[in-house]
Amino acid sequence: MTSHRLPRLPGQVALPEQKSAAPSPARLDGFNSAPAEAVTRALLTCCRSLRWAHRLAAHRPYPDLAALLAASDEAAYDLTPADLAEALAGESLTLLPDGAYSAAHTALSAAHAAYESRFGHVFVICLDGFPPGEALDQVLAGIRSRLTNDPEEERVTTAEELRRLARGRLSRLALQFGAAAPSRPGHADAGRP
Repeated sequence: MTSHRLPRLPGQVALPEQKSAAPSPARLDGFNSAPAEAVTRALLTCCRSLRWAHRLAAHRPYPDLAALLAASDEAAYDLTPADLAEALAGESLTLLPDGAYSAAHTALSAAHAAYESRFGHVFVICLDGFPPGEALDQVLAGIRSRLTNDPEEERVTTAEELRRLARGRLSRLALQFGAAAPSRPGHADAGRP
């Protein structure tokens, strides 16, 4: 496809190419102006802590995605152990990619069972930035290395992974609100571990 550009006038400076990476403030307008109940429901698809979701919804409007993500991080850092337990109770097990062989299912099930037995909650890990083909290896390596943590060390690691998960999900949610306010915001988060 050919790009159509206006001819440059003599002495006119060329502007750099624009890339659409993050939502602009205008694209956060949908998130900022949506009813609080709808935003809270959508936020709960990012992190299942009511306190976290209510806090983010209550502090709208956000000028841009960076401000929204900073508020998300701050709210995540302030989660109490009860808030963290609530959020973890809403998480699901890591899904294997289509076509994964049965031995992988067995290994992952055994690793999840050992982790849940030791720590009393589901294993969470943020896989943003990893190719789908590496997900299984990352999850298994993560579970195996974190099984050696003491409970307090694992609580801190789990809270950080949950914060990272919420951040990635929130970025996708902000794009969805800007795209056309879907009927089920956050539904497209199929990569949720």
